[in-house]
Amino acid sequence: QDQLVESGGGLVQPGGSLRLSCAASRSVFSIYDMGWYRQAPGKQRELVARITRRGNTNYADSVKGRFTISRDNAKNTVYLQMNSLKSEDTAVYYCWSSTTGGDNWGQGTQVTVSS
Repeated sequence: QDQLVESGGGLVQPGGSLRLSCAASRSVFSIYDMGWYRQAPGKQRELVARITRRGNTNYADSVKGRFTISRDNAKNTVYLQMNSLKSEDTAVYYCWSSTTGGDNWGQGTQVTVSS
């Protein structure tokens, strides 16, 4: 399995911004889609945003207009710019990739939105 390394989580006040990054290790497998999921305490893991290799994106309704996903194919890296953060965005955020060798998950990074 490929390794996904996330960074950029932390504590932010409501209305603030954070940028998450996720880098995939070099691999013999080709990466198709990449994305971000999140899991809040007591809730199921849910899709936040995903992006194809060509740059097509889709977002959860709850983050549309506030979050932006992007990727750098040369670096096998995906980003999530999160603006206008709300308390309900508090969760562990997981990076995900779909490759010719199967799906991979990061270890998760905590995002806490609180005053």
